[in-house]
This record gives sequence, C-alpha cells and structure tokens, in this order.
Amino acid sequence: MTLAGLFVPLITPFTADGELAPDALERHAHQVLDDGATGIVALGTTAEPATLTAEERARVLDICVRVCTERGAPLIAGAGTNSTTSSLAALSALDERITAALTVVPYYTRPSEAGVLAHFRSLAAGPVSLIVYNIPYRTGRTLGLDTLLELARTPNIIGFKHAVGAIDETTVGLMSNVSPEVAVLAGDDLYAAPMLALGAHGAILACANLATAAYADLVTGWRDGPIDSTRALGHRLADLAEAVFAEPNPAVIKAMLAEQGRIPSPAVRLPLLPAAEDATKTAWMALDGLSV
Repeated sequence: MTLAGLFVPLITPFTADGELAPDALERHAHQVLDDGATGIVALGTTAEPATLTAEERARVLDICVRVCTERGAPLIAGAGTNSTTSSLAALSALDERITAALTVVPYYTRPSEAGVLAHFRSLAAGPVSLIVYNIPYRTGRTLGLDTLLELARTPNIIGFKHAVGAIDETTVGLMSNVSPEVAVLAGDDLYAAPMLALGAHGAILACANLATAAYADLVTGWRDGPIDSTRALGHRLADLAEAVFAEPNPAVIKAMLAEQGRIPSPAVRLPLLPAAEDATKTAWMALDGLSV
C-alpha cells in the first residue's frame, strides 16, 4: 500500500471552558473529506495530543475511526513516544481499522542514528504499518540520507512525514533514491509545493484545516497539471503557511475556525496561548488571497 494525496491533521476542538467538543470534531472531519482530503490524521501535533487525557485521546480516535469507516477514507493515527517499549504498547492498542501510525523520531533523549534505526525496526515488527515522522526541530535528532533510506527499506515502514524545515541536500537525495512504493508526504506547510514538485506522494499539512480544497488542488496539480497555475497556487499557500505559523500551531488555525463558526471556541491548552488578534488578521488576509 502506498499512501498518496492530502491528509489533514485535525485540530482537537474544545468548548469555551476547555472541554473536548466531540460533535465539532466529527463535523470537522466530515468537512475536510467533503472538501477534497484523501484522508485524515488523528492525534498529530496539530491535535495537541500531549495535553489530552488518555480518555480524550481514545474518544478522538473513536470519532475519527467512525468517520473514516463511514467515508471509506484512510486514517492515520499519531502514536509513539521516545520510549520504544511505550511506543510498542501504544501501537498494539490501536484499532485495526487504522491505516497507519504516524510515529515520531524519538525526541529529547537524542539517540544515535543507529538507535533510531533499532527503535523503528522494533516498532515495525508490530501489527501496524508505520509512517516515520521526521521533524528534527522538534526532536533534536537529525537523520542522514543513509539512515532514511535504511528506514525506507524496513518492512512495514510505508512512508515518511518529511518536515525538516528546508529543501536540503538530504531531502533531494531522499526524493531521488527512495523506492516509489514508499510514500514521502510533505510535512512542512511552507515547503509543501517544492516537495510535491520533487515528487512527494502527498502531504500532511496543518493549514489544510482551513483551506482543504486549495491544498487538495495543490497535490493533484503537481501530479497532473497544469503546472503554471499550480505553481501560482503554491506561492499563495506559502503566504498562508507563513501567517498561520507566526504563532505556535494550532493557535491561529483554531482562532480562524472559531470565527468561521466551525468549532465552538478558539481555546488551546497551556502551555499554548490563544493567537494574538494581529496574527489572526494577517492569516485571514492570506486566506482571502487564495481566491485572487
């Protein structure tokens, strides 16, 4: 199985008093699929999973499994920590209807690249297909090309969410050498267009919570054309990404969704703070600019 297309990493809606808003989550999941997403991601970074209780995380997954089962859409679930043993337990507990687990490179402890390989080989022996979440500015662990290609050759690792904050030498080498059966999904909103131009199979992008149809068009446009209009769309979406990520994710996204009436409040949980009014205003200007 090769994953391709746009996967939206869903926000977790909260009520004004900070409680989980399950009905809003279900509506939002259906809406992004209606607007052209191939599938959804539950409990990714955008969902604030670190501040959810175990019961809330289970409720979010239950809702997303139900929606994706109804819609025949693939579901990727965030699962895994910097502990191999805990990650194995989390993966083993996932619903069998989940398509793949998005599993982050071990963070904070900063293992060697050999340790990262051993970690993922252990996890890949489990029951769930894996997408390696490579995001060094959050993990503190940069992976070289040889390590990425070795991970790509590991049975049951079916892809990467590639979010290294640049189109660097390693990224070009990965796109040039990875098997076409292993999905590379663009994970940096700002660099989505150049990643797709290099041949990424699709994308997991937080801003697609706001502009699902436009990002779906970006993915299909780089695959099928027309290239000129797709390139122009990519430039406009880069403006949106820059504005949205002016504050920590997902504060600006939630502020905008709340203003649209799509979620009940812009609430995020500490240590995140609500988005500043100026940041939200700038993001609205960028979103409005997509229709130009």
